[in-house]
Amino acid sequence: MFEERIKELRISLGLNQIQFGKKLFVTKQCVSNWENGNIQPSVDMLIKISKTFSVSIDYMLGLSNELSLDVSGLTTEQILHIQNVVNDLKKLQSNNLESQTENL
Repeated sequence: MFEERIKELRISLGLNQIQFGKKLFVTKQCVSNWENGNIQPSVDMLIKISKTFSVSIDYMLGLSNELSLDVSGLTTEQILHIQNVVNDLKKLQSNNLESQTENL
């Protein structure tokens, strides 16, 4: 699961393996090995990945499917705006699923 999550995270951030590696001070080859399941990161590196990209270790290891957002430092208005965007995306996804079901 880790190899899928690390690649998913990298791609979602719009980074290639070199750019991703630079943020973690590792080589492209190291990132490639993680993504291919050839090696696993050390516990220290797993913590660094988690902190650098604001994801939980549980998420990276596949123990949880939930991502959380660090909203510390944002105003209540900004947090509510983010919540509205999330709600809109959920509605859009729900509507898309309903229309796909109707087309079957």
